[in-house]
Amino acid sequence: MKIRSAVVVSAAFLLAACGGGGQIGDSNSQNSAANKKLVLIPGITAEPFYISMQCGFEQAAKAAGYEFDTQAPAKFDAAQQTPIVTGILASKPAAVLIAPTDDKAMAGPMKSLKDAGIKVVEVDTKLQDTSIGVSSISSNNEQGGKLAAETLNKLAAGKSGSVLVLNTKAGTSTTDARAKGFEDAIKAFPNLKYIGQQYTDNEPATAASKVTATLAANPDLIGVFATNLNTGEGAATGLRNAGKTGAVNLVGFDASPKQVEDLKAGTVQALIAQDPATIGKQGVEQALAAIEGKENKRNIETDLVAITKDDAAANEKYFYKQSC
Repeated sequence: MKIRSAVVVSAAFLLAACGGGGQIGDSNSQNSAANKKLVLIPGITAEPFYISMQCGFEQAAKAAGYEFDTQAPAKFDAAQQTPIVTGILASKPAAVLIAPTDDKAMAGPMKSLKDAGIKVVEVDTKLQDTSIGVSSISSNNEQGGKLAAETLNKLAAGKSGSVLVLNTKAGTSTTDARAKGFEDAIKAFPNLKYIGQQYTDNEPATAASKVTATLAANPDLIGVFATNLNTGEGAATGLRNAGKTGAVNLVGFDASPKQVEDLKAGTVQALIAQDPATIGKQGVEQALAAIEGKENKRNIETDLVAITKDDAAANEKYFYKQSC
């Protein structure tokens, strides 16, 4: 999952950036058209993680002979995602792939899709209620948090100090799992003192201020794990403002173009990268299985990889896209 605040852009613009596709609600016969339409509802618009997912989604949908549409909220927020679900409900596509922005609040809107006979596939994030989606596809986020703790320990190279987790919003299934995986794994490294997690409301400026305050209270801070793109960028700003870039090891999640640039520049010491295109592709595969009455795999987890400056070139396939 990658969550990032962005300006509002229309679904048509986002589709144009990624190659276009069939539009929901065109003049074809409703029944026949609905059976050949798939919709992706990412967590937020114009975010490289979700754009990369959209690329995989579109490629797989096109190969299967389906029309496709992508509609995303301007912010990672259930209040903005719910009207999109409601609007899509009226057009009755065959299936909807969705990254729910809240693991409880989106249950009602998503259930309305299921009740209308629309197949629902969760991508990246998921609900607590497992009865709505036919499949949930995401990275193994606890493993990602564990990988971040192990990577931070390697970067510390035996030195002692405090480590902080910057999370986004409580109730975001992916980032909460990353934080848990980190907290569980960091216990294996007695030289690293875990001082807890702080929430940033997914705002870079808040993340920067949290880092500044933590440095003042914990001058021995040696590492920060930022659970998503926005917290990572904000943490980098906070460390830069404090003159601590490189002195405090920053491990971020995801591999957007800006994050990769920061990795190569030494602003970030490591990235835990996901494979969003594969999530989109497998989401289509599970949607088609449900449409065709075949068996679904309820939970699918995709790979993650830790990337440092030294091995960035060897891991380019994991870098996220800004367009398809």
